[in-house]
Amino acid sequence: TLMRIRQSIDNTFVQELVKGDVRRTVTDFCRRNGLLTISVIAVVTGCTLGFMLRGTQLSTQAKIYFSFPGELLMRMLKMLILPLITSSLMSGLSSMESKACCRMGVLTVTYYLWTTFIAVVVGIVLVIIIKPGVGTEMESNRLGGGPVMTSADALLDLIRNMVPSNLIEATFQQYKTDLIPILKVPTKTIQPNFVYVIPDDSNPKGQTVYLELTPPPDIMYKTSPGSSQQMNVLGIVIFSATMGLLLGRMGERGAPLVNVCQCINECVMKIINAAVWYFPFGIIFLVAGKILDMQDPSTLGKKLGWYGITVLAGLFVHGLVLLPLFFFILTRRNPFSYIRGLLQAMVIALATSSSSATLPITMKCLLENCHVDRQIARFVLPVGATINMDGTALYEAVAAIFIAQVNDYELDFGQLVTISITATAASIGAAGIPQAGLVTMVIVLTSVGLPPDDITLIVAIDWILDRFRTMINVLGDALAAGIIAHLCRKDFPLSGAGKVKTQHVDVPMTEIHAQKDCMFETMGDSGGQRHAHTVYYNICQV
Repeated sequence: TLMRIRQSIDNTFVQELVKGDVRRTVTDFCRRNGLLTISVIAVVTGCTLGFMLRGTQLSTQAKIYFSFPGELLMRMLKMLILPLITSSLMSGLSSMESKACCRMGVLTVTYYLWTTFIAVVVGIVLVIIIKPGVGTEMESNRLGGGPVMTSADALLDLIRNMVPSNLIEATFQQYKTDLIPILKVPTKTIQPNFVYVIPDDSNPKGQTVYLELTPPPDIMYKTSPGSSQQMNVLGIVIFSATMGLLLGRMGERGAPLVNVCQCINECVMKIINAAVWYFPFGIIFLVAGKILDMQDPSTLGKKLGWYGITVLAGLFVHGLVLLPLFFFILTRRNPFSYIRGLLQAMVIALATSSSSATLPITMKCLLENCHVDRQIARFVLPVGATINMDGTALYEAVAAIFIAQVNDYELDFGQLVTISITATAASIGAAGIPQAGLVTMVIVLTSVGLPPDDITLIVAIDWILDRFRTMINVLGDALAAGIIAHLCRKDFPLSGAGKVKTQHVDVPMTEIHAQKDCMFETMGDSGGQRHAHTVYYNICQV
């Protein structure tokens, strides 16, 4: 009997222990991946809800009201872009040495350009192998003879946006060359010609009709300075990086502004931590609203199915094969365990289709999950969200060759090289906003003599592909941060093995002499003797 009682007690203890382990495992999983799981469920729920409501024939106004929570999500993310970029770059670069900063900058830009060019080559190889445009008949609503921006104008606009004339204006506008049509009507008409003869009862030979052929007016396009209602992220990044480098050289005199930037950066991260729980709710209505506006999926599949498969295959090869391979070769670490910490940012990128709007979440994932050095993340991510567009470059190369195949236009090797170079350059100028690739697509098409009006062939499916290429853009930025952190680990002795040390660092007080209005005046017995008290400020470590 005692043995049975002891055995039952042991079994009960084992069962309780197993239950405790399972409960602890589930609790740990929910604590680590709860928000990610809810976000994935939100995307699936949004897709289901959108397809269910497609048959209800909602009015345009009802769709606007339905998508309002998703609009709030986009506005919330865009609100954080400007303070995050400026504070991250200024505070991050101000604490670096000039040599380390220069080395990190060269490595970052070189890596970004290299991966973008590789993405273009992958897209060109796949579209030549699959041939999605061969035999495809399109009924497109072509724009027909609209103004076409040349590649030179687009390149000059990119350089102009690097140096904004008004920094305040750069927060909501960027420079864009406008083309104004000028009509030249000829004064002389061509000599009358015989056109046809009309039968006439009074004249058996018929009546001869003369027609004056007036040539059509010549349309000339004149360039004039204009603007587009988009934030000039490239100009803000360059200005903030320059300010950060100069603040670091100023030493103690620049310490107050560095403290302000560090505090702003910390406040933005706290806002993100609080707002991140609203994201799943907003994602549902953001995705569902886009599906409500979508055209008939069956028609899209028949016309652009192979084109979409080609783009998705290229993104899969580049994002899940080549980029992890580069990460493993350069760091000798498991890339997929690193990518696991970025899933939250990739889900937000899928929902918002904006790499700039996903920047706050990407920063949060790198610091908390991937343990990338804060100084490196503050520099690499904002620069990557501006110039690193691997998915966009791949998409532009595929789309250009697809349009050539639809028009039965044979491209030689020199034109393929031209497409690869222009797609790489055009993706750098693409803003981190939804469907920005369509704007820079004109540069790629005009470089090889393709009609720019044929962009309308792919507009119907662009919003779907835009979400997946944004995921690849965000993934490329984050993997670049991990690679640069490994290559520059000797320049940042505070970060051992790529992890940020969390203990407090004793920082000496910075002596700043107060101005006259801050003097504390004391009157002694012997007369008016003044004593200027020195104020000490502690440079905060964020």
